[in-house]
Amino acid sequence: MKTISKTILLLLLAGGNLIVAQEAPFFIQGEDPKETGVKWQLVKEMSDEFNGNKVDEEKWQISGQGWIGRAPGLFMAENIKVADGSLQITTQLLPQKVVKNGKEFTHGGGYVGSRKGMTYGYYECEMKANKTFMSSTFWLINEGKGRQGCDKRTTELDIQECVGQIENKAEWMKNFDEKMNANTHSRNIPEGCTYESGSHKGGGVIGKKVYDDFHVYGVWWKSKDEILFFLDGKFVSKVNPPADFDIEMYLRMVIETYDWNPVPEDGGMTGSEADRTTTYNWVRSWKLGNSK
Repeated sequence: MKTISKTILLLLLAGGNLIVAQEAPFFIQGEDPKETGVKWQLVKEMSDEFNGNKVDEEKWQISGQGWIGRAPGLFMAENIKVADGSLQITTQLLPQKVVKNGKEFTHGGGYVGSRKGMTYGYYECEMKANKTFMSSTFWLINEGKGRQGCDKRTTELDIQECVGQIENKAEWMKNFDEKMNANTHSRNIPEGCTYESGSHKGGGVIGKKVYDDFHVYGVWWKSKDEILFFLDGKFVSKVNPPADFDIEMYLRMVIETYDWNPVPEDGGMTGSEADRTTTYNWVRSWKLGNSK
């Protein structure tokens, strides 16, 4: 049975403070930012309630789409499943090292990417992070294939990027496991193009561990220069990205390793399967249309 987060349950019990999620994004009362005269329309090709018994591979690609993972974390389709009304990606310590593309991999993660892309819209998921040093993420990125000229640049929109075990003692990592870590990135600018490279941060404070409960992470990609982030149905920050965000992007749910959060001495995989699993109860994408 799909778990209802404590946050959402409290909102339901409060009575009337919740917009029905299937008819609109998850907002608490008064937080829906759209103007009157328009309504949210679900983009089915980039949404999933995960109520089946396997990944819908017409919507989602699970082999990495040419990206095998950042060493030492290898993307493995076998770590991904749909069960109990949710998408589950489980981390693991590999029984033996795997060498690919000249790099050594000791841990297994997973990659789920949408086959359909979109530009401006609202993107959200209900996610519970794993407890390991590996990531739990929900984000968007463009693809360079078929792009010409200055559109071959990269734009990335991170809605939530967190870890369950902090190994980096740097000040910027403090409480990284209790936040919605959001970001906008611009990079790989083709020669002769005037777009700025860089990153502009957003996000919000959860106030407890990302793996303690489910949370709804959302973003309204409103325009090429305005991004609004929402946590559990409430607006938390606005970001003006470093360059025009006007190129079609694709959803990503990725469990990986980072060079800035290294593998613990014990391998970091001593917890139960549940502790090592990132769970997504649902993913929904929306666009604005006329209310009639």
